[in-house]
Amino acid sequence: MQATDGRYCGIYKCGTRQLETGKKTLIMGILNLTPDSFSDGGRYNDVDAAVDRCAVMIREGADCIDLGAEATGPKSVPITSEEELERLLPALEAIRSRFDVPLSVDTFKSETAKAAITAGCDIINDITGFMGDPEMAQVVADNGVGAILMFNKRTNGENPIAYEPVSRRAVRELTESVEIAKKAGIPDNKIMTDPGIGFGTNRAEDAELTAAILSMGLMGKYPVLYAASRKRYARVFAGGDAATEAMLDNATAGLSMTAASLGAVPLQDRYLTCSTPRSTRLLTSEFSKG
Repeated sequence: MQATDGRYCGIYKCGTRQLETGKKTLIMGILNLTPDSFSDGGRYNDVDAAVDRCAVMIREGADCIDLGAEATGPKSVPITSEEELERLLPALEAIRSRFDVPLSVDTFKSETAKAAITAGCDIINDITGFMGDPEMAQVVADNGVGAILMFNKRTNGENPIAYEPVSRRAVRELTESVEIAKKAGIPDNKIMTDPGIGFGTNRAEDAELTAAILSMGLMGKYPVLYAASRKRYARVFAGGDAATEAMLDNATAGLSMTAASLGAVPLQDRYLTCSTPRSTRLLTSEFSKG
């Protein structure tokens, strides 16, 4: 469903759960289960700590939780699916048994996705947009869970089309990702897109992708996940390399509010209990009026 301003407005289906968009800006809490995440690696490797962190994020307003067990930064070391599942499954199973919010798993491996779905996840968040593992789209389709498809300039390599603006390339490649999803049998109401802020992009390109957020959802056909939390783009507005976590969280809140006003629906926010709770509460409440 498309609102009059061109943004997506409707129900995003994910397994037996759903997210309703259009009434308020949704927030995705992020739980890193990796020892090498750029923002909080190692803090939540223990199952009890992971469960406690989820409880805090849900209490503070998270509409869904995204679990990641493999770091995906430019300097991250790749791991096997077996290693990824060793980190992921204990926490995922414990969290699923305690909370009823939609759970997303950030993975680009179909083997990991299969096990995660069996353990109770509702969404597969694939940073390759189904262009990495050729079996991923079918795994998602066969199990009826939701999909998040990201434009990834880093993994997709150099653009074969000279002088193409990054926003136009993102739309073109997200369209390809959506076609892969639909060919596998995933319906429109189980697809969400992500412009891929910080994945191989420079700061000017991040700004362009943010400004073109409506087109990232293919002009209102799909909800858009905007994820700038503590990334280099947020650092630009937080004082550069000297920025503290609190400054980064303030900058993230500002960018997320901007993206929401431009058409993004769910927003990632790693720290709902950061040192600037007023800003993050504004993120959830200010746009609930429209």
